[in-house]
Amino acid sequence: MSNFVTDQRNRPVSAFVAVLVALLTGGYMLPWAVAALRGKSNHWTIFWINLLAGWTIIGWVIALVMSFSAHKPAGRF
Repeated sequence: MSNFVTDQRNRPVSAFVAVLVALLTGGYMLPWAVAALRGKSNHWTIFWINLLAGWTIIGWVIALVMSFSAHKPAGRF
């Protein structure tokens, strides 16, 4: 059995800010909150996609899919 190292990071302070912002915006920033809570290494990319293209609904769905995508392996342990 081999252990893999992924790109998942510890939950930053921005995870708590993301949840607060998602609640205050009625779910508009939900993809960013999910990404930050999951420790996604690209949570700031998801933030910008959500902020700038989320109003198109397609942009919001893309950001949501990115936030739920699997963490990528970064190497072997």
